[in-house]
Amino acid sequence: MSDNNLSQPISPRAVGTDSATTLARRAAGLPAAVLWDMDGTLVDTEPYWMAEEHLLVAEFGGTWTDEDAHSLIGNALIDSAHYIQQHGVTLPAEEIIARLTTGVVRRIEVEVPWRPGARELLFELNELGVPCALVTMSYREMAEAIVGTLPGEFFRFLVTGDEVTHGKPHPEPYLKGAELLGLAPAECVAIEDSLTGIASAEAAGVPTLAVQHLVPVPDGPGRTVTPSLAGWTAKDLGKLVG
Repeated sequence: MSDNNLSQPISPRAVGTDSATTLARRAAGLPAAVLWDMDGTLVDTEPYWMAEEHLLVAEFGGTWTDEDAHSLIGNALIDSAHYIQQHGVTLPAEEIIARLTTGVVRRIEVEVPWRPGARELLFELNELGVPCALVTMSYREMAEAIVGTLPGEFFRFLVTGDEVTHGKPHPEPYLKGAELLGLAPAECVAIEDSLTGIASAEAAGVPTLAVQHLVPVPDGPGRTVTPSLAGWTAKDLGKLVG
């Protein structure tokens, strides 16, 4: 996946998602596209991030609690770095991000912790020709480490935290994901696990499937809450599109 995929906004239909194709998918009961969050949704990397946060803060003599770690779930990494600085880590924010990312990537190289049902759903969408984009606040290095373990190109585009101006919960990441696919946000489905990510998708106007994981997710208009992706199908996602 090359960096220039995200270098410039593209016009609708530039990736083959023309209106006829979109209508055909909808007629088949499928979503026009799926916008996936990564950490905690596609892969269970949140424990990796938490472990690296604990190690980094402890290195500087600070205290890091599970409550601190949970408060960062879904945040833009720059915001998380600033929070970590407030706990005694006297490093520049970008160096904190680099240290954490390197540690998490190292753990991924040992094992990719796929979330239940996520890999199966991703493979089904790929087989049916439903385009997917990854919309994550992790940086491109981390995202590419994950998608690089898949046996093919399952994501047409990556929208990463180091390549947006405003991170989640701002709508920009999901608006950008839909734009890159040449689709209106309402034609897509977002899959998320964090409150900040859900807020981002909903603010962008994307129907959202909220997967309960480490943070409780309340019911809300425009969202469907599920305890797991296990058993979810492409046609189930299609039912979420108005």
